[in-house]
Amino acid sequence: MRPGKRLSIAFVGAIAAATVLTGCGDAGSSGTEAPQQAASGEGCAPVAGEQLVALEDDKSLQNADNIIPAINREAATPQLVAALDKVSAVLDTPKLVLLNKAVDVDRKSAQVAAQEFADANGLTDGVEQGAGGRITVGAGNFTESEIIAELYKIQLTAAGYQVTVQQIGNRELYEPALEKGEIQVVPEYAATMAEFLNGKADSGAQPVSSPDVNETVTALRGLGDKVGLSFGAPAAAQTQNAFAVTRKFSEKYGVRTLSELAERCSGSATVLGGPPECQERPFCKPGLEQTYGLAVGSFSSLDGGGPLTKTGLRSGTISVGLVFSTDAAYAQG
Repeated sequence: MRPGKRLSIAFVGAIAAATVLTGCGDAGSSGTEAPQQAASGEGCAPVAGEQLVALEDDKSLQNADNIIPAINREAATPQLVAALDKVSAVLDTPKLVLLNKAVDVDRKSAQVAAQEFADANGLTDGVEQGAGGRITVGAGNFTESEIIAELYKIQLTAAGYQVTVQQIGNRELYEPALEKGEIQVVPEYAATMAEFLNGKADSGAQPVSSPDVNETVTALRGLGDKVGLSFGAPAAAQTQNAFAVTRKFSEKYGVRTLSELAERCSGSATVLGGPPECQERPFCKPGLEQTYGLAVGSFSSLDGGGPLTKTGLRSGTISVGLVFSTDAAYAQG
């Protein structure tokens, strides 16, 4: 979806969880100064820097948008589901960050990045042969969906299917095609898909997703049953709203979680950046205020996890910005 030395995905994946999402070590552990304590109500002014880190959502503001294979029920044989579930079993958020980096930063094709990942993780080892036949895997029109669709193709090909990947666009286009069997498989996001199906069934329905992945997937499967869709196992990888700061900001103020951000940085100097709708969306600015008690001094209208927000962080014009949890920017450094 959404730079530095080229490193093996297999090698970096093992250490990425510690270095990508949690940011830095204890204050002073690498010769840095102790965190600066902002005066009450003063907030935390932006700190320019190249490396971005995502602050931990320690109170679970965001719902469980785990990646999950969505399958037309007629195609959902045990062998097909088992092949797709093997992708879910090895795909976590740090690995997905590195896959996105391989395409968005290192400029590999989605096919090459997926094949390197499959080889490094032994994905096709011991795949059970299915009944065969033709399978079309749909993909959204963004990097991450294209990569995962290629991973699904690799798995299903190993299971004996003749597989084509077709980029279809947004959910409003590919979900009906999945229901009709025009495509048989598509990578999805549990909470987002659950609310999409929920809204199709009843535009005024109460939300069914939550931060709990098991509850969310249970609701998703119930909704899928009504429209002829099945779902495989959810991956540990989640793509959701995340709030990023520069590593230098994190080290200066001792901020690694959203709770620490609210405790230490509420005040006039703190600038939040994101898309214009962030000011009204419950999982953006209002959620930070209500769940964490964060009070920012100002809001900068930029984009949703795009180049404007990342440039604002790196240039020191915003303190914290909305950058999605699997963005390739977290692998730079």
